[in-house]
Amino acid sequence: MKKTTRFVIWICSKFTRREIEQIIQGLIEVLANRNPKVKPKDDFKEKHPNYRNFFVDPKPPLKAPPQNAPRLNWKEPLSNYQKEKGYPLLLVNNKDPKD
Repeated sequence: MKKTTRFVIWICSKFTRREIEQIIQGLIEVLANRNPKVKPKDDFKEKHPNYRNFFVDPKPPLKAPPQNAPRLNWKEPLSNYQKEKGYPLLLVNNKDPKD
């Protein structure tokens, strides 16, 4: 037996005909969104638990493009190293991939 069938049988056993009519009218109002306090259960999350929750970024979008950082000159640190140590920085020997 389905849940709704059992629920209908339970309602019929607990309430009078007039009370059942009032329950039906209340449910119709809820389904028509006339009662904002009571909302029907939204089972979308149960059917799609991995559905992405979208959110708005806390920071506003950029109004202008970001300023580029100044390009660094790689020769400058090499010359500073040679001035400090008195000899140039040696190149790194790459290991042969065949070995």
